[in-house]
Amino acid sequence: MKEQLKASRLATKAVIFDWAGTAVDFGSIAPVQAMAEVFKSAQVPVSVAEIRRPMGMEKRRHIQELLGDEQIAARWHALHGSSPTQADVNRLYDAFNEQLIEILPRRADPIPGLLEVVAGLRAANIKIGSNSGYSARMMDVLSRAARERGYEPDCVVSSSDVQTGRPAPDLSLKCLEQLGLSGDAVAIKVDDTSVGIEEGGNAGLWTVAVAVSGNEVGLSLEEWLALTAEQQAQLRNHAYERLNKSLADYVIDTVADLATVVCDIEMRIAAGERRRA
Repeated sequence: MKEQLKASRLATKAVIFDWAGTAVDFGSIAPVQAMAEVFKSAQVPVSVAEIRRPMGMEKRRHIQELLGDEQIAARWHALHGSSPTQADVNRLYDAFNEQLIEILPRRADPIPGLLEVVAGLRAANIKIGSNSGYSARMMDVLSRAARERGYEPDCVVSSSDVQTGRPAPDLSLKCLEQLGLSGDAVAIKVDDTSVGIEEGGNAGLWTVAVAVSGNEVGLSLEEWLALTAEQQAQLRNHAYERLNKSLADYVIDTVADLATVVCDIEMRIAAGERRRA
């Protein structure tokens, strides 16, 4: 990374990383485990695929999206004899908070290659931002555990810090503000979900989607490495196909592949290109 970013005056001023599935928690496992347990306890089980569809959203809205799903709503109605209420959403959200807080310290390992990439970016005077659909309380737990493992971005912005969550640009814009950069600064958003890519794009940032380590493949590192090359290729291709539909400027396997993308963006900017609106 350091060798690839030798320019003394790079246009890129910041890279903003999502957390689960992008920077830490290979496979974005923690929120799925917590959400599955909460709905199971409510006697309305939901599948992993159902949980992953709204991934990246602020977690109360994530729960609302699940309860708004026609099939899940039918299961809820069959059990309770009525549609879910806001009080039900609040109870599920509170339970989710407690479940996730317990799980997060065990899912805080940096994605392989992240620490080296961050070191290279900093050596090139690029600031490191971060944001998440997690609340401030969740991020306090996760960022502390990640810091103990060597990952400490220059700012941490949670869903509690903005008025409107993804896909609105607020999270990325708040990151730029906390990094001391203007809203029109050249920056890159790295995320594993379509809604997170939309957030970065809506803020006018270059966007990079990670396919293998995140929500689209949805496997832990151990599970991914246990697959055959053919199985990996099939899952990788499907993830790339879906993320390319998110209008990401780039799709890569994991953050370990980010250096080449940053260099390419720098060459495009030097040639007079600007990110599409």
